[in-house]
Amino acid sequence: MPRRNSIGCIAFATALLATVAIAYAFDDAKYPNLRGQWTRAPVPGAVGQPAYDPSKPWGRGQQVPLTAEYQAIFEANLEDQAAGGQGSVPWSSCLANGMPAIMTVFQPMEIVVMPDVTYVMIDQIHDSHRRIYTDGREWPQGLEPSFDGYSIGRWIDQDANGRYSLLEVETRGFKGPRVYDAGGALLHRDNQSVIKERFYLDKTDPNLLYDQITVIDHALTRPWTVTKSFRRAASARPWWPEYVCADGQSHVQIGKEGYFFSADGLLMPAKKDQPPPDLRYFNQSPKQ
Repeated sequence: MPRRNSIGCIAFATALLATVAIAYAFDDAKYPNLRGQWTRAPVPGAVGQPAYDPSKPWGRGQQVPLTAEYQAIFEANLEDQAAGGQGSVPWSSCLANGMPAIMTVFQPMEIVVMPDVTYVMIDQIHDSHRRIYTDGREWPQGLEPSFDGYSIGRWIDQDANGRYSLLEVETRGFKGPRVYDAGGALLHRDNQSVIKERFYLDKTDPNLLYDQITVIDHALTRPWTVTKSFRRAASARPWWPEYVCADGQSHVQIGKEGYFFSADGLLMPAKKDQPPPDLRYFNQSPKQ
């Protein structure tokens, strides 16, 4: 019996040492400090909905380099929005923002750096937990499509000083529909997008983070690159708001038509002269 206990103790100690070795193998000092809460950096003069390219106005002002086919879809979407509809934007029905729209950071963002994966967590529409794998893996076969896609990244020591300063990421494996922002410019329905990112801190302000995003998509005439910036909250214990899309949701999608719940709880049209939903399965005889 004593011998069995000794063997058990040795096995436990070995496992503990292995765990400690793995923990020490992750040298936190080699990575940039991305802790805390990040929100969109203010853009002077910006008005309206948060734009995908923060340097340009919302809507047509984004000057998305769309193909003729997708430009026509975009224009029809704007006309529908002007009439009171949702256009191409799927968010009113609580579909996820997806990439790259999620990186507009409509809600606060948290970044957690681990040895083999970096998590980008944003509570918007649904909990978006982007996993950026940095363990040197190859692209998997039979990738399961998702709104946020599958991300592989690598840390780069730009200054050759033993510290990482840049995270390069490539994301593939999408499903849709996905739009860039509430303007409604669609990414291609084939969902073959390739999205490349470069995350890095400002060299003079460690509380300013940049994400340079390049989208390669068949709905574009060329790769489209924008740079987003995020500001770290000054509080060491910031407030993290809860976002539940279904809570208080007043938009109702029936077939291809979007309707609206009025303040008194009645279904009402969202657009002028909008036809009512099909009521063929409801008893429409007058009450006795």
